Amino acid sequence: MFRVAGYVKAVDEVDLDVGVKSTHGLIGESGCGKTTLGKTIIRLIEPTDGKISFDGVEITELKKKELRELRKNMRIVFQDPFSSLDPRMCVRDQIAEGIMAFVHMSEEQINEEALKLLKLVGLKEEHLWRYPHELSGGQNQRVAIARAITLNPKFMVLDEPTSALDVSVQAQILELLKDLQDKFNLSYLFISHDLSVVGYISDEVSVMYVGNIVERVKAAEMWKGALHPYTQFLLSAIPIPELDVKKKERRLLKGEVPSPVNPPRGCRFHPRCPHATDLCKTKKPELIEIKHKHFVACHEAV
Repeated sequence: MFRVAGYVKAVDEVDLDVGVKSTHGLIGESGCGKTTLGKTIIRLIEPTDGKISFDGVEITELKKKELRELRKNMRIVFQDPFSSLDPRMCVRDQIAEGIMAFVHMSEEQINEEALKLLKLVGLKEEHLWRYPHELSGGQNQRVAIARAITLNPKFMVLDEPTSALDVSVQAQILELLKDLQDKFNLSYLFISHDLSVVGYISDEVSVMYVGNIVERVKAAEMWKGALHPYTQFLLSAIPIPELDVKKKERRLLKGEVPSPVNPPRGCRFHPRCPHATDLCKTKKPELIEIKHKHFVACHEAV
């Protein structure tokens, strides 16, 4: 006989918007709920509460057939291309699988479409019949992106798509994603723990801590005026490669990330925050617009 010992609120009271042909960055430490949120938005994980709207349609109550149609427009690219691709299928079949699920085409037409998609992501005809183990990490991620853009989706969740790649390859994949966004008017939710990458590719950034959004701000404004202490600590941790730049003061974040099974009362960041007050320990701050399109959940920033 099993009994329920407790519940984990991996994502709680999250509110964000992703505009047409824009990129919304989502950052935070490992385990804070970023991937869970991304999967929930496209209903790979079923939400227990709340609403998800896509193109003005509330999708949380869609039935199986309606949800299947929605899959054409909402896709995901995972962090590790080696685990997201089937090692027993060649590249052509990986891409063709999604096409055949929704569109009736001849074998010749499928081959032409697969090749067209491969060329869009920077690969060649010679890669069409190769298997994942015969490709590099960057090439496999290009295949995963090609597979995701079949059927011309409108929205994509990018779950740390560059974190498993070399730095030089990361830059190539980021440029590819920006190019595809321009060509197909794509909207992205870009999930990462790398502030530099998120700041480069995003129009707007949400900072997540233990399942909550603690700051939401335009990407350009984040670098100049982050208001939440957690965001400030994250920015402080970014290394500066230039030797002639004055070494900045390092602000070390002490303590451990609290468990989502039993999160702290009040502000979830208060056990690690140097500015925490008695109010922070008892009352949970709301996400409030402090400046134009700059939202912060912090009693001290208000």
